Amino acid sequence: MVAEIKDLIKTGEGYNLEFKESLGSDLGKEICAFVNAKGGRIILGVRDSGEVKGIELSNSDRSRIQDIARNMDPSFRVDIEKIENLILINIDEGKNKPYSVGGKFYLRVGANSQQMQRDEIRNFFHKEGLVLFDEKPNTKFHLKNDFDKYKFKKFLDLAKITDNQDYKITLNNLSLMENNKLKNAGVLFFCHRVTKFFLQATVTCVLYGGTKKVNIIDKKDFDADILSNYESAYNFILSKLNTNYIIKREREERLELPEEAIREALINAFIHRDYFSNGHIQIDISLDRLEISNPGGLVSGLTRKEFGKKSFPRNPLLMDLMLRADKVERAGTGIRRIKDAMGKYGLKVKFEDTSFFTVTFYRKKIGNVPENVPENVPDRLETIRDFISENDKIKISELAKKLDVNEKTIKRDIEKLKERGLIERVGSAKSGSWKVRSIE
Repeated sequence: MVAEIKDLIKTGEGYNLEFKESLGSDLGKEICAFVNAKGGRIILGVRDSGEVKGIELSNSDRSRIQDIARNMDPSFRVDIEKIENLILINIDEGKNKPYSVGGKFYLRVGANSQQMQRDEIRNFFHKEGLVLFDEKPNTKFHLKNDFDKYKFKKFLDLAKITDNQDYKITLNNLSLMENNKLKNAGVLFFCHRVTKFFLQATVTCVLYGGTKKVNIIDKKDFDADILSNYESAYNFILSKLNTNYIIKREREERLELPEEAIREALINAFIHRDYFSNGHIQIDISLDRLEISNPGGLVSGLTRKEFGKKSFPRNPLLMDLMLRADKVERAGTGIRRIKDAMGKYGLKVKFEDTSFFTVTFYRKKIGNVPENVPENVPDRLETIRDFISENDKIKISELAKKLDVNEKTIKRDIEKLKERGLIERVGSAKSGSWKVRSIE
């Protein structure tokens, strides 16, 4: 057991593992989040960095941990083990979801525990049916013949996981194995060709001549593992867009669309797509726009109001692997970063939610603006309005810094928002605050 816990620590925090240096007040939140997800383990006496500090628990401390679990609604029980100078708390998946602690509901999202409202989390479990594609063991995948150890090594390097133990132990510690079968999340990452197991898990990239999807100039289909497909699709997009030059203190070259926004939209398409659907990820590039579409609209339980502010991962184990591989910055913040990046470029972005989820990046075009560009608030104005909504005391100088524009530009944008009745100033310019009005 000593060797096992050391292997766990080497793996690092993630969807099924949490480190705690001490017995803190937030332990109940972490237990509740694991119970509402797929279970997990908490190791007491280890810092977030993986440094072992050790911990001593009294009998009253052990009772306190069990009391936290028993006092959840509904009641629960955890298993506590002492292993040398560490404490391991084993938490099974709950059978009567959703669970709450102190009247609050939590769900594991990546390596974090996120608070949810009861109706949100209940609807999520109900509508998703608790059948998660990425958690299903794949009976067709054979470790001996189908597992690509080179791709596994590449992932370990990205995740900064030490490669000094049997790969099956690491796969188990990453919660990628069940009954000696690799789960679908692992298959997507470590297969030779994804189409051998999932015909729908491909990416199609198309370049069109003009603004209509008629004249195909170039087309590529990618069907390797998920990381290779992401990199190939990203490189295809970059190769088809233009490079612009801007003058600041010196001449600067940059892509016509913000690369960080493209990366975010693309990685979201892989993480949040519905893999039960027969559809595939589609990337369309025309003269006036770049569209990235994936099967599956907004995840059940996520409302339009919470869009871009909360994260309900359709594939939580897949998200955990992407977080570890440093392909995702923080769960639930991607939409905000896309909007911020496009706002800095002064360009429009549109999000559509049908049976597919589509992100449309509008390119700069000489001449008239395309007819189908939405006649709504320009995206930088919407971004400013969002910042004001989050902080009604925010200053002009702070907004200018966040959006990388000068204060005169922000002042002009503020006036446009006020003219449209979207915001108003309450009180004096120095000590007053902003009030955001709803969009009709």
